[in-house]
Amino acid sequence: LLARLVAFDTESSKSNLELVAFVETVLRAHDIPFVVVPNVTGDKAAIFATIGPMIDGGIVLSGHTDVVPVTGQTWTSDPFTLRREGSRLYGRGATDMKGFDACCLAMIEEFKRAPLKKPIHILLSYDEETTCAGPLDTIARFGLDLPRPAAVIVGEPTLMEAADAHKSVATFRTTVRGLEAHSSKPHLGANAIEGAAALIHDLYNFAQELADGTSGRDERFDPPTSTLSVGVIEGGSARNILARECMFYWEFRGLPGARQDLALRRLEAHAQAVVLPRLRRFAPDASVETLVEVEVPGLCAERDSPAQTLALKVLRANHTIAVPYATEAGRFQNAGVSTIVCGPGSIDQAHQPDEYIELDEMAACLGFLRNLAAELSR
Repeated sequence: LLARLVAFDTESSKSNLELVAFVETVLRAHDIPFVVVPNVTGDKAAIFATIGPMIDGGIVLSGHTDVVPVTGQTWTSDPFTLRREGSRLYGRGATDMKGFDACCLAMIEEFKRAPLKKPIHILLSYDEETTCAGPLDTIARFGLDLPRPAAVIVGEPTLMEAADAHKSVATFRTTVRGLEAHSSKPHLGANAIEGAAALIHDLYNFAQELADGTSGRDERFDPPTSTLSVGVIEGGSARNILARECMFYWEFRGLPGARQDLALRRLEAHAQAVVLPRLRRFAPDASVETLVEVEVPGLCAERDSPAQTLALKVLRANHTIAVPYATEAGRFQNAGVSTIVCGPGSIDQAHQPDEYIELDEMAACLGFLRNLAAELSR
């Protein structure tokens, strides 16, 4: 199953419909009811299947079908052909997160044989690597034409530990517009690059303040504070022309509970107080505009929540962890459904060339799912 899933090139910029059609054939072969939930444009879809009684109070096993690009990475073999070498299975998405998806599909027959008192739902969605918005249309149907679950287990790689918290992520594109002029007479224009540099400089001052703990610390995370980073800067036309426009792309990753616009508010305040007055001395129409591209909510720890209690019982564990990366878990939690993250593989392998998952991790995930079925059959 993992080999079949890896073979579909489902980079986030591409359709996942062929993979969804394959999953449909698997579900039909087992006579499992399902619904396909397409996106607005119809080029992608989520699929939601139910094993057991069609009632509220079940458990959703949530995975995503999209993967990050392989362009620019050096692979030792075809990234879309699963390769086994020793105890490792190599392929794009093997860890993030088609390994979990394959385990869920592989367990369907065992789930069917179990005398489930509550249903097990399998939800495979899309666009997790870009917006984490893929499951939203399905979530909106919980309690309407789809059963409302009691808990969700998001199968992102955690080495099969239960993660009850993760950071949020917000991404931005800031555009600074000034006025072109010859570089020999800078007083006749307003250099957008200069304005962007001033904003970025202050953002990194703020990043240091965050690192110092001014906006909170949580030692469960590595690093234990909110963070921000500028990833791309582009602008200008020639070295002897003051740039009319400069754009930069940046992100803010907040501790659970931190405002997702915390860094944006800092940037806007500095723009109004310092950058725009400087640019508008010679360019009255100078501007700073920021587009919020993506906002993915964090996952807040909820002690003794249904998801946490169930996961720890099934894992036979007594502690949870926190992870620094974002997942779809916050989407479910914001909809009022108790959620935890637990899946096979290490996040250190995600997005890497020669991405791999250990066979032992797959076996551990299958064991976890067997224990889950047993628990829901009591």
